[in-house]
Amino acid sequence: MSRTLTILQLLPAMESGGVERGTLELAQGLVERGHRSLVMSAGGQLVSRLQDAGSEHFIAPVGQKSLRIFWQVFALRRFLRQQKVDVLHVRSRLPAWVAWQALNGLSAAQRPAFVTTVHGFYSVKRYSAIMTQGERVIAVSESTRQYLADNYSALDMSLVRVIERGIDQTQYPFQYRPPATWQQHWYKEYPFLFDRKVLLLPGRVTRLKGHLDFVDLMARLIARDSNVFGLIVGGKAAGREAYWHEIQARITHLNLDEQMAFTGARLDLRNIMAASDMVLSLSSQPESFGRTVQEALSLGVPVVAYDHGGVAESLARAFPPGGVEPGNMEQLEERVYSLLQTPEPVARYTFQSIDAMVDDTLAVYRELLD
Repeated sequence: MSRTLTILQLLPAMESGGVERGTLELAQGLVERGHRSLVMSAGGQLVSRLQDAGSEHFIAPVGQKSLRIFWQVFALRRFLRQQKVDVLHVRSRLPAWVAWQALNGLSAAQRPAFVTTVHGFYSVKRYSAIMTQGERVIAVSESTRQYLADNYSALDMSLVRVIERGIDQTQYPFQYRPPATWQQHWYKEYPFLFDRKVLLLPGRVTRLKGHLDFVDLMARLIARDSNVFGLIVGGKAAGREAYWHEIQARITHLNLDEQMAFTGARLDLRNIMAASDMVLSLSSQPESFGRTVQEALSLGVPVVAYDHGGVAESLARAFPPGGVEPGNMEQLEERVYSLLQTPEPVARYTFQSIDAMVDDTLAVYRELLD
């Protein structure tokens, strides 16, 4: 099928995070291949990038948990008819419920193909089961596919397609080094990082990301090597200010104020990773994919991470020494310290590209439309 398709992606918002980036990358790829890309969400900072890349964005509170959400069912049903949408692709649970109800009110001739992407290990309950109701269900990693098989016996697994989120290899080339001008500005802004062994924990400041484990790890390492520095890169999540203060209090209690720093949200994470000695991923719960782990490994930067979920898959392929038992602080300390003292090179590994991710997703659409 070579005709131009109209694809609508539905998600709560276009702020930041893996779901939003995946939406943006797929939207751009669809436009580049000549298709009409629509996105419906409550808006956010990524909307301008989405529109600049040729997609159309429509404001709707499809992720808002209130009784008013039922009005969105009728609005979405009308929108699908008016825009003649070929594929409705949903990426989150509440929008999926809205979509499901909207589709049930359409005739077969008006109804678009329905695709869901399972981005995480949701709590297993009826509310989450809506993500298994797509005519095709995309899992973002083999771990996610296994989660579906283990927890949703009613799901026909022949309808599940594993499509990893893509990494732009041109943006994350192996052994990449930041430009000299960037390094000058960086070390002017953070002079205390120069000639230090920098350990980087990227990600939004939420409890899930394991910042307290990182602080405790730094206390253990600095007792053995005073030249180690811990850097936390990521913005404070809305409503999580108390957690941020808890991290700060732990840093002060352990006398680490001179050995750790927050940068807040940054747009130059690629350069920061490339300028670091090691990247950490310490999420307390398994992540379905772990984008920053793949990006760091693509650059050739060592990663030490809790060995579960999609992160474990990436480590097994590109850097097996980086995996440690989740929550095992003794093993974490020894592994990080050992790799700092005797570095092991990261092998060149080519992860799934964004182009391949877009092509694989289009193939799923064509399965249904053919």
